Amino acid sequence: MNALIYSIVQLLHTVINIYIWIVIISALLSFVRPDPSNPIVQILYRLTEPAYRFIRQKLPFLVFSGIDLSPLIIILGLQFLDTFMMRAFLG
Repeated sequence: MNALIYSIVQLLHTVINIYIWIVIISALLSFVRPDPSNPIVQILYRLTEPAYRFIRQKLPFLVFSGIDLSPLIIILGLQFLDTFMMRAFLG
C-alpha cells in the first residue's frame, strides 16, 4: 500500500509541475500577443483560462492597471499544495 501512495503522490507532483510550467509559458506569451489561431496558443489558453477566470472572480483586486497577477497566485497556490502534499505523505 505504501508503494501505491508513493506512486500517486509522485504522479500528482509531476502533474502539478507540468501545469506550473504551462502557466509560466502562458504568462510569458501574454506579453508578446501571439496569433490566437495558433494551435499551441489555443491549447495553452484552454488549459489556463478556466483557472485564471476563477482567480479573477474570487480576487478581482489582482487585476490593476492592465497587469493580471492571476498566474502568480496560481503558481504560489500550486507550489504550496505540492510542498504540503509531499511533506504530508512522504515525510
